[in-house]
Amino acid sequence: MAAGTVFLMYHELGRDGRPLCRPEEGYALYVVHENVFGQQLDSLQRIGLRGASVSQALAGIDQSQVAITFDDGCETDLLIAAPHLKQRGWNATFFVTVGFLNQPGYMTPAQVRELGDLGFEIGSHSMTHPYLDELDEAGLKREIVESKLRLEEITGRAVQHFSNPGGRSSPRSREIARSAGYLSVSGSRLGTNGERANRFDLTRIAILRTTPADQFEGIIQGRGLRSAAWKQTARELVRKSLGNRAYDAIRGRILGDSSG
Repeated sequence: MAAGTVFLMYHELGRDGRPLCRPEEGYALYVVHENVFGQQLDSLQRIGLRGASVSQALAGIDQSQVAITFDDGCETDLLIAAPHLKQRGWNATFFVTVGFLNQPGYMTPAQVRELGDLGFEIGSHSMTHPYLDELDEAGLKREIVESKLRLEEITGRAVQHFSNPGGRSSPRSREIARSAGYLSVSGSRLGTNGERANRFDLTRIAILRTTPADQFEGIIQGRGLRSAAWKQTARELVRKSLGNRAYDAIRGRILGDSSG
């Protein structure tokens, strides 16, 4: 087992006949089919692991827990993920992009409130999903602080955790999150989160539609993350060289998606 807790990062879940929130290939790479998601939860259970929210995971390093997180606020969070998790008595954290609410395929404010009322943790994924490393001070406060306040109005509960859109952040964005009252910030750097982890730069592992079952079982046990982190570092160098927009245009190929 890994020395620390694995944090998994999901996005939209796919369902036969249901259109995706966004059609582009780079987005579709991150959509896991609902049947595969159920199989992955079965794998967790079979190995003796259980799903937890970010708060639960940070309450104490427990190697029988895997933090399950979702980014964006897609409607499938409530329609598909929540029933799978409830069936097992597990929790998760759903990071919601406030500006996506009421758009086709995304939750409404009432659905976000319902998800919170079911006992799931709601976190912020910003107001409009920009890259935080491109924003000035005013922009950072709008995306980080205002999104927290808005989600607290919607749910009637404290919003304590934030996830970086696109995994991009900066020292200033992390400081603003701390000052706003968040207890953690999650990114997309690979690794596990041990007792000494920086809670404002938590690692997470993105689960893709191309993640095979044997690789998933390795991920949830923290195996192979070091070599994967080296590959991620190489991709980061490419991103910094190309810039965010150019990198996004070829992201599917860089991530090794061969399914077309």
